Amino acid sequence: MHHNITYEFTATIWQYPSTNGWVFVSLPQTMAAEIRTQIRWQEEGWGRMKAKAKVGESIWDTSIWYDTTHKTYLLPLKAAIRKKEDLVLGQTIQISLWV
Repeated sequence: MHHNITYEFTATIWQYPSTNGWVFVSLPQTMAAEIRTQIRWQEEGWGRMKAKAKVGESIWDTSIWYDTTHKTYLLPLKAAIRKKEDLVLGQTIQISLWV
């Protein structure tokens, strides 16, 4: 699978409000609306869409998830990436995303 469209954005890292909740960044709503308009057909179950992400020097295969509460896609930041890139909750980071 190849990813054709590149998105660049900045976002603040936040944690889902539950015990050991996942850590995410939210895509800007305008960007999410554009993705849903253009390539929603690529979504799998539960609004999941395969993607590739880059933060700092780290590039990894992942998925973004459409969250109806936030009305945007969420990009999970796994612990290994957060540790490698010294990322902390509340930090604003630059992200490249390929979908």
